[in-house]
Amino acid sequence: MNIWLPTVSLHSLVIAVSILVYILTTRAERVRRPPSIAIAWVLGMLALPYLTLPIYLMFGRRKLPRKTLQRSGARSAARHWAKDLIESFGLPPSSPAPIAMHQDGRESAAALFATMSSAQSRLDICTYILGDDAFGREVMQHMMERARSGVEVRLLLDGVGAIQLPRACFGALRRGGVETAIFSPLFARKTQGPRNLRNHRKMVIADGARMWAGGRNLAAEYFSGLAGAPPWLDLTFDLQGPVAAAAAAQYEFDWCAAGGKPASTAVETGVPLAAAAARSAGSAIGEAQYLPSGPDQSEDTVHSLLIDACFHARERMLAVTPYFVPDVSLETAMRLAARRGVRIDLCIPASSNHRLADFARNRALRSLSQAGVNVHLLPYMSHAKAVVFDDTLGLSGSVNLDSRSLLLNYECAVVFYGRAEIDWLARWIEALIPKTALFDCRRPGLVRDLCEGLLLTVAYQL
Repeated sequence: MNIWLPTVSLHSLVIAVSILVYILTTRAERVRRPPSIAIAWVLGMLALPYLTLPIYLMFGRRKLPRKTLQRSGARSAARHWAKDLIESFGLPPSSPAPIAMHQDGRESAAALFATMSSAQSRLDICTYILGDDAFGREVMQHMMERARSGVEVRLLLDGVGAIQLPRACFGALRRGGVETAIFSPLFARKTQGPRNLRNHRKMVIADGARMWAGGRNLAAEYFSGLAGAPPWLDLTFDLQGPVAAAAAAQYEFDWCAAGGKPASTAVETGVPLAAAAARSAGSAIGEAQYLPSGPDQSEDTVHSLLIDACFHARERMLAVTPYFVPDVSLETAMRLAARRGVRIDLCIPASSNHRLADFARNRALRSLSQAGVNVHLLPYMSHAKAVVFDDTLGLSGSVNLDSRSLLLNYECAVVFYGRAEIDWLARWIEALIPKTALFDCRRPGLVRDLCEGLLLTVAYQL
């Protein structure tokens, strides 16, 4: 008894210290965690404090210090509620913009290379993955050609995505005059914050005035397909003007955070709309707003917008996403919208490229289906991300409707207010539905139900 008493006391002390560290860091940093995640951390520290405490210290944070900007002035009743919400986050206001949506990979690739070719002073590229394939090499060739013509070309890759690109490619880019930076590399401490906070943003910006963005990584499966397989379904768009300037400012912040040197080339970010429109043949003049999301924002911006939009919706919500593992608050907002009569159509792949995410999503899908949400299973891989609310709001970008994307990753989206863009997105999503199968919402067996519950405790990391 005397031998074991000091050991038990020491173990109890470790548990107490672990929980105290959790409480103090949570209160000091004013972290708001979903109850399920908070409970998972505390239970882990009670059961395995020696393992859970180091993991918490390495990965427990999801917000970085950021000065919160306050809005001033009265809000007009005629303004769109989403504009007020986004501006309250300290983000730039909406503005007119020539906008072109891309129907498929061919159109998207043409718009991508046109954006790259248009750069005269600076070309900024941010992507999660740059493929070691024919399409990726074509993108790299375009980068080097612009660099040789005197354009300052910068490539920002996430640390996880960079692992897939051979070192020889980085050497070729460097010799070709392209500057590269790795955001949060796994084995080096350059970027502030835990290693699990990944940069998932996808955007190409020319001269701070023209932007190509959306859900596509710069790899063959997103444009032309691999080894004879069809390309994944996806969405991108291009636009010009102040929205692109807002994205350029965000890129500069990310680039410097990754250890890159500030841009040496000044650009004219305030391109007159008339001039931008003249260079954008076939593009409609809409209204849009840049919406970054992630640890560098004071709020969970896209997550907050989606929840608010669910409560503002009166007629419909259309959504397409490759992965759907929402937190409780978003799931509840969608369920309540459906119960009060809003028609909700959610399109997801029957089988995505992330099987764990496919397994973890089922509990939320059953709850939503039972509340009246129409869950449509696509017979192919779709990587597209877009949401439409009524006829007044559209959203597209790099953001998946899962907890990792909404609450952990660095992401970016564009909010569309113009009727033409909203209608285009709505038609595009509705055209997917006839070929889908409805989700089977029958209750699972006990073993599967328990496995889903256990997996959901770490679902935000999937």
